[in-house]
Amino acid sequence: MLNDVLNRTRSLCKKVVDELLKDYQYASILGVASKGIRCRVDSKNTSLSESDTEYGYVIKIYNDGAISEYSFNYIDNDNYMDIVNDAKKCVEVNYNSKRVDLNQVDDEPLVKDFNREDLEPLTDSELVSELTDIKNKIEGYNELIINAIAMFNKIEISKIFISKNKNLSQYYTWSNAYVIAVSRKDNIRVARKSVESFNSKEAIKLAKGIIDDTCDLAIKLLDSKPIEPGVYDIITDPSITGLIAHEAFGHGVEMDMFVKNRAKGKDYVGKEVASSLIDMHDGASAWGSVASYFFDDDGILAHDTLIIKNGILQTGISDMLSALELGTNPTGNGRRESYLRKAYSRMTNTYFSKGTSSVDDMIKSIKHGYYLCDTNNGMEDPKNWQIQCTAEYGLEIVDGKFSGKIVSPVVISGYVPDVLKSISMVSNGFEISGSGYCGKGHKEWVRVSDGGPHLKAKVKLG
Repeated sequence: MLNDVLNRTRSLCKKVVDELLKDYQYASILGVASKGIRCRVDSKNTSLSESDTEYGYVIKIYNDGAISEYSFNYIDNDNYMDIVNDAKKCVEVNYNSKRVDLNQVDDEPLVKDFNREDLEPLTDSELVSELTDIKNKIEGYNELIINAIAMFNKIEISKIFISKNKNLSQYYTWSNAYVIAVSRKDNIRVARKSVESFNSKEAIKLAKGIIDDTCDLAIKLLDSKPIEPGVYDIITDPSITGLIAHEAFGHGVEMDMFVKNRAKGKDYVGKEVASSLIDMHDGASAWGSVASYFFDDDGILAHDTLIIKNGILQTGISDMLSALELGTNPTGNGRRESYLRKAYSRMTNTYFSKGTSSVDDMIKSIKHGYYLCDTNNGMEDPKNWQIQCTAEYGLEIVDGKFSGKIVSPVVISGYVPDVLKSISMVSNGFEISGSGYCGKGHKEWVRVSDGGPHLKAKVKLG
């Protein structure tokens, strides 16, 4: 349920907003209280600690075309007017800032409490016991496994948002579990897989279901070789599909990048950027995953934004400020790393929609190429539209069948429209997942998820 302190201070936050509205055209308060737990069990150590702990508030004020913000972490009946006065001082300092039009601010009347709880929580001792069991099963799988790691992360997030017309709260949780096997023969290889769920027990159950696959992969990777660089037909598993979506049209359609003229996508809205087989979405309400929430940090309800339709770029994703500057409607993508940080346009659940082809038919269609699996990392240059996506491994396909050869790692690189226009088949399956964080540049980390169907494309590998 919603954090007790946030719940108790809602009325005081409303008083602060009402005081500020006597002098300014718009004022709002976002309150945040989050806490998490992180547990790791490996072949030598066990650790259990708090994570992602945060508590604080941020005021946003609109005055004569300028946006000002003021953060604080404590409010009571004795200091709330001090907070009002301190926020006003920030407005004075910010008077010479860039001007924007307030007309597009979404402050429609809405009073609502949102809630999504962990229905199957685990005690600390239960969690350590379950992870120890996973670790033991990895260790006993094969003599080539030299280290076993089982991890679990859970975060609980409470937020309130108060403005003239809105009084919102949200509470939600998310759990991730990770299974990692380290193998050794002539070399050392690491295989890692993750699962996620709203519920803790379900996450552990899913983790136990991927132990064998993770250990098998760790052993197979011992025989992997580097790929010979070249242009190949490929099939991407859903995790690599999601990585391409994230890197190709992730930061490149975050519309604060449009404001700064740092994204080539700004000039391609309404134009063909991908195969006609491609639809792409982003939004906190578009899918249930780690990046799902009920309203963003600007108080905008979660959206499902269609970014690409039949290969045509439709729009980008925006926070409130970038929408104000561009004269568009915010899409519910305003996200802060913390209450001490600015809200930026950020991805949430980013994915390609499924198609009609079977994976078997896609494999049979390839004369010589690779089936690429398991996201490692990626990079994007929105200004020049170049991407680089790394898969943990690839399985060689020869004459429509797997040859038994495995290559690792494998790097996809290229010009975004070239990569996406080369897509010739899209599978009828679909998966989406999120196990990590995404930064904006070198900072501003937030949780994201991505995925989609299998894709067949022609790309440069190295």
